[in-house]
Amino acid sequence: MRVSDHSIERSVSVLLISGVIVAGSVTLGGGILFLILHWSDSVNYSTFHSQPRIDRIVPQIVRGALRGRARSIIQLGILLLIATPVARVAFSLAGFALERDKMFVLITAIVLAILVYSLVNGALTN
Repeated sequence: MRVSDHSIERSVSVLLISGVIVAGSVTLGGGILFLILHWSDSVNYSTFHSQPRIDRIVPQIVRGALRGRARSIIQLGILLLIATPVARVAFSLAGFALERDKMFVLITAIVLAILVYSLVNGALTN
């Protein structure tokens, strides 16, 4: 199977556009649902309230979103937006591997490892 630079670039651009559209749609949908459900809630700006645990842990965010919880849907959209460039790097790694470009495979693998480490390390420290 012969893979060209043009086909990889095209696929990556479709991946990025699709990822942003899906993430934006999910976030917008969650925001609309949140406004529908909470439009009359009073807001207290004098006291800070952190996000509930259900909106900070990925499996709980997904579970909450599947149950129709508006804040979880918004958080899921943000997670999808964060995942989009990570998926782009992973896709590029696969493309470079198919092209048998060892130097770019190595560089992209290092970038992907740093991204994954940063995401996992950040998630574990919070």
